Amino acid sequence: MGITSAIVLFAVIWFMVLFITLPIRLRTQGDEGEVVPGTHAGAPANFNPKRTAKIVTMIAVVLWVIIAGTIQSGVIKVSDFDGLNRLTIKKVGGTDE
Repeated sequence: MGITSAIVLFAVIWFMVLFITLPIRLRTQGDEGEVVPGTHAGAPANFNPKRTAKIVTMIAVVLWVIIAGTIQSGVIKVSDFDGLNRLTIKKVGGTDE
């Protein structure tokens, strides 16, 4: 796995974890009974982006280490996901042996 692949994998994992964790422990302004004029009652009342980013990053790092380690070890290969056999390797300029 190259450095670009590792960064892309981490970004995908980070955003997936972010979207999963956003609604956890979320209290809306409607739940609190204090709706700020001009906002929707479903707007968050207690959102702390720094805390959320720290939690998401910690979870994403653990998942990334597990997934990247599995990919690097060779336990899972791209050919394992090739259900239509489109990734067969053909030899160039000669007979297939």
